[in-house]
Amino acid sequence: MAKRTKGEGIRKPERSGSRTVKKSKAREAKIKAGRTLVIVESPSKARTLNKILGSDYDIQSSVGHIRDLPKSRLAIDVDKGFEPEYILVRGKGDIARNLRNRASVSGRILIASDPDREGEAIAWHLSEILEIDPSSPCRVRMYEITPKGVREAFEKVTSVDMKKVDAQQTRRILDRLVGYKLSPLLWDKIKRGLSAGRVQSAALKIICDREKEILSFEPREYWQVTVAAEAEGGRTYSLRVDRLDGKSLIKDGRTLLIGDEGSALEIEREVRSNPLSVVSFTLKEGTRKPLPPFKTSTLQQEAARRLSFAPRRTMSAAQGLYEGVNIPGRGTTGLITYMRTDSLRTAPEALEAARGYIKQAHGSKYLPSSAQVYDSKGRSQDAHEAIRPTDVTLLPEEVREHLTPDQYRLYDLIWRRFISSQMNPARIARSTIEAESGRVGMRQSGATVIFDGWGAVWPLEMKDETVEPAVEGELLAIKDVSSEQRFTKPPSRYTDAGLIKVLEDEGIGRPSTYATIVQTLYDRKYVLRNEEKRLAPTPLGTIVDTFLEAHFPGIVDRAFTAGMENELDDIEEEGRPWREVVEDFWRDFSPSLARAASEAEKVAPPPPEPVGEDCPLCGSPLVIKSGRFGDFIGCSGYSDPGKKCRYTRPILKTLGISCPKCGEGEVVRRRGKGGKPFYGCSRYPDCDFVSWSPPTGEKCSSCGGPVVAKGRSGERACSSCGQPEDPVDDDRS
Repeated sequence: MAKRTKGEGIRKPERSGSRTVKKSKAREAKIKAGRTLVIVESPSKARTLNKILGSDYDIQSSVGHIRDLPKSRLAIDVDKGFEPEYILVRGKGDIARNLRNRASVSGRILIASDPDREGEAIAWHLSEILEIDPSSPCRVRMYEITPKGVREAFEKVTSVDMKKVDAQQTRRILDRLVGYKLSPLLWDKIKRGLSAGRVQSAALKIICDREKEILSFEPREYWQVTVAAEAEGGRTYSLRVDRLDGKSLIKDGRTLLIGDEGSALEIEREVRSNPLSVVSFTLKEGTRKPLPPFKTSTLQQEAARRLSFAPRRTMSAAQGLYEGVNIPGRGTTGLITYMRTDSLRTAPEALEAARGYIKQAHGSKYLPSSAQVYDSKGRSQDAHEAIRPTDVTLLPEEVREHLTPDQYRLYDLIWRRFISSQMNPARIARSTIEAESGRVGMRQSGATVIFDGWGAVWPLEMKDETVEPAVEGELLAIKDVSSEQRFTKPPSRYTDAGLIKVLEDEGIGRPSTYATIVQTLYDRKYVLRNEEKRLAPTPLGTIVDTFLEAHFPGIVDRAFTAGMENELDDIEEEGRPWREVVEDFWRDFSPSLARAASEAEKVAPPPPEPVGEDCPLCGSPLVIKSGRFGDFIGCSGYSDPGKKCRYTRPILKTLGISCPKCGEGEVVRRRGKGGKPFYGCSRYPDCDFVSWSPPTGEKCSSCGGPVVAKGRSGERACSSCGQPEDPVDDDRS
């Protein structure tokens, strides 16, 4: 385990922090000796716990990580057993000093960071700087921040789980070794500013492999023949041809064996030349079971599919719901259970509460005789529950005015999914008619909902197509026979939801990392979303993937990356020595790194992307360029000796959130005359919203004003009343 560095945390305060220090000293004087100091990760959670625990507890926040590896260097001593060097996170000196001062006058110290690997690592780092024995009873794990959930957690104080800490530290070291060793190589061989990551590179390969499938795909022609028919009494049918001479024409779900127009016309002539009679009509009743409650991956998938939320946006809204919202009459309370989980387990009391609500709101016919129980596939951290509302009686519409728009939509999704998971199955009637005309066979199928069951709360997503009953042997009148030429289509590009599903199915990453993986691919400009919100690799992403696949096949290999996740699980669950895992990885990685550095040829980066406009000064095409302050639009004539045109303009970057003033435009990043960035509405001058700090899309829990992220630390506060709000940590490992 890593040692603290000499002089750690002993840093002269910056001038801007002097006011903070004075306020801190004033607060220290008011601390009552003997109180229990409770340390959490976020100010929002601290405020919620303050209202639940009362004056006997001193609740403080570390505002995320207190220590980490320095950004300026590798900080992993490869020659000394991969020993990591941790330092205080920049800007956390005052926070660390405040925690030490409070710890010195407290009767007891409890660390209540989030109940996952990352939270466990934060707990260990806090125990290090506060000189607490991590094996002592100092650790509290809260799975829901409600009075009942908090009370139960504080009755089960345990020690820091060092196996979890080791697993997190191993991931951090592996990612640092890959990132800090591969990235400089990419700078040298392709261009500066590039990066590679252990999991991100495997995810990029998945997207690039799909693109290769699309580019190499050769469409195959096939024809679909449809017969419009009518029976006595006006019953109508739309029958699709699927057999000829008793043999199926279906392949891969399509009539691929009707391969050309001539074959289709031959079938048409056969049908028109012979009577059409019913061979059979079947009606079968079946059930559709409800879907399980959400876990992290399925929440991100459904939020992307139904709400068009990027994974990071989903986790940001979920974090706020978990850590607490001020509900009149209840105070500040968490609305959902912990949102980073791969478990489908639900607490018995939550099941009973859901069943009680279903019976009251929908009646006994919607309530199963016993609670529905769902099993997780593969290795699951079953200490966590599935994601569910902490109180099912808090209906989404009743709390809507106290939530941000994103929080409301996500809470509604979570609430409906959980309630529906405990309802009776839907009953479906499936009907099929088969008919023949000479050598040609055809059929039509349909389904009708008899009883909606869980579909009363969650969409069944069925195309309700009724097939009228028919009698075997009866003749049908042919009204029309039509043929339609079709072509097979290439596989679709992944959506955010589709990529997350593949990552989960392949065992790449973990629930807590999916949002970060996807966001990193966007941030590195390796992947973009097209008009259909599907993920396509950029030319730069393709070049990087090709280079990594040629020289570091293990890094981008799905099986290798998934196997590494299993090794991290072995550390956490079975106590496998973490250094052994890192050494095994380094033994293979280091020679590949040396070979690529000496043998790999330089690769030309992609040319600048054209904007589609000409320069207003010289007429040369405008392109997107990169500079020390990010991307901008510039003139391609700059490199022309005869022009040397210096025309530039900024790229308006949207934050992906609605304008807090008008609600119609989006917040975009702009630059003032002095170069200082500010944020305004995309509808300017129709909307004059402006802010020096980036809005977060959330609203203040006290006054409802827009919450913004201030300063380098990103601490959140209301721009109207100044009340601090919670900073959301999405980069959990």
